[in-house]
Amino acid sequence: MKQKLSAFLLLMPLAANADGAVADSQNINILWVCIAAAMVFFMQAGFALLESGMSRAKNAVNVMMKNYVDVCAGSLIFWLVGFGLMFGSNSSGFFGASHFALTTGTPWDFTVLLFQIMFAATAVTICSGAMAERTRYDAYLVAACVITAFIYPVFGSWAWGGMYGGQGWLAKLGFIDFAGSTVVHSVGAWCALAGIIVLGARTGRFDRNSGQPRTIPGHNLSLVALGGFILWLGWFGFNGGSTLAASADVGLIILNTQLAASAGAIGALLFSKITRRPVLLTATVNGSVAGLVGITAGAASMGPEFAALTGLIAGAISVYGAGWLERRRLDDVVGAIPVHGFAGAWGTLAAGMFVQGNMFDGYQIAVQIIGIFSAFFWAFPTALILFYVLHKVFGLRASTEDEQRGLDYTEHDEIGYPEFHQNVTYHRE
Repeated sequence: MKQKLSAFLLLMPLAANADGAVADSQNINILWVCIAAAMVFFMQAGFALLESGMSRAKNAVNVMMKNYVDVCAGSLIFWLVGFGLMFGSNSSGFFGASHFALTTGTPWDFTVLLFQIMFAATAVTICSGAMAERTRYDAYLVAACVITAFIYPVFGSWAWGGMYGGQGWLAKLGFIDFAGSTVVHSVGAWCALAGIIVLGARTGRFDRNSGQPRTIPGHNLSLVALGGFILWLGWFGFNGGSTLAASADVGLIILNTQLAASAGAIGALLFSKITRRPVLLTATVNGSVAGLVGITAGAASMGPEFAALTGLIAGAISVYGAGWLERRRLDDVVGAIPVHGFAGAWGTLAAGMFVQGNMFDGYQIAVQIIGIFSAFFWAFPTALILFYVLHKVFGLRASTEDEQRGLDYTEHDEIGYPEFHQNVTYHRE
């Protein structure tokens, strides 16, 4: 009996140390994910600068306001509805049915909610840039809320759902989308594509008779470059934080992110040279963002050499895709659809092709293709209906007069650069 008691007393400190180690490990994971969430939040500043810089000065406030309120309204909507649809108990495989408006839970529940709020805000912001310079602000906000509450989380539940039981049907198939090349970026881009189709092009973007495109340059390319750098930095949290743990895997994930972004810019530059296009700053920055989007699906499952290849091809796709849209008279102000949609689809396919230890597996590639097309055929038609209804009921597009005067003044009664165009803004003919 004394021997048993002695053994018990000896084991007690070991058990206490083990419990303490587990608690410390969880605390470190929570700290890392919160830091990563803050980095993803900072991406909103990057999007705001990039989109504003690519737009005209008379719309700078409008673009900034959309990005600012995206994250404000999106955070509340995703907390109330989206998180439950995306991560709640998912017995059907199609949507979650619990954990709406989460107010009670473990520290880890609240940490994951915080991190995923930032992802939801990123998805909807993609629409902002593509639809810039001719969209009524109130109608855009309604659309942003519906995307955050319904379109984005429903597809997310297919690929990532089941945190509290069950599993999404795509996840059951083995779909690989580590941090959301398709779940976040392509879904946002397909919603943006629907938006620009319903809106139509900006006044003067295409010649009425020939249909030839006219360039409408942005007002501040320095903001574009700064926004690109901020997005790049934030992406280390976007991909690195998706481990949901301060694990040894983070190093490779962030290295892959860096290599893909760098290769994306080079891919855009080389493709521009090969096709005898001018080597534009905007195209180069978009190329790096396309590389970041492309690697997001496979950052944790492919080697550095294939991360660089994925980014290189994504950068070329972003340049080609912008021209492809232009030839179809689709006016994407910032190139969001080729960068997030086309490059996101490529990155999702690449994630299935370049899996370490399981290269070019036919089944995995087929699953990736199913996921890519499922995202499109869910997000695009649903968003098309949404924007069409908004267009008919509320009016999605600003009037031609308001568009010419600038949405800063007509939508917000403010001017980003008042000294530049007082006469145009304040005096009617």
